Amino acid sequence: MARRIEHRTTSRWPARDVYAALVDETYLRDRLAELGGTNPELVAFTATDQSTSYQLRQGVPADRLPSVARGLLGGDLVIDRAESWTEAGRTGTVEVTLNGVPGRLDGTITLADAPGGSELTLIGQVKVGIPLMGGKLEALIAEQVALLLDKESEFTAEWLARRA
Repeated sequence: MARRIEHRTTSRWPARDVYAALVDETYLRDRLAELGGTNPELVAFTATDQSTSYQLRQGVPADRLPSVARGLLGGDLVIDRAESWTEAGRTGTVEVTLNGVPGRLDGTITLADAPGGSELTLIGQVKVGIPLMGGKLEALIAEQVALLLDKESEFTAEWLARRA
């Protein structure tokens, strides 16, 4: 059984500015340096006039993981995250895989203007194919994704403010 995830973050910045940051290679490297955990890496980055795709790798030290995850992984958690964005409509897709876990997160991301700024919405599902433990891990992953998106939203606002 997959767990649905829907999370929204808001920004005082208009969608065009937030989008420009989200598809900026320097921004991604800066975000990874601040929030990427152990051995963060921008693995791939491709931009055209119509779309931008990238893959990020981030690490979470084993001692910062809940015991259920530590026992399963036997070490640090490595997160591979691929995003593809299209400028027309400011929409994207995200795929997240985790080392040592037969599971993934797949979703869509939408960035739109909202009163007072903009809103980024992730809608997706987390699926972990481990009998008995899968549901618990799905809930943990969904919770951690929401926390990460909140931190990234704060970072984006600060990053944009430094460049205003």
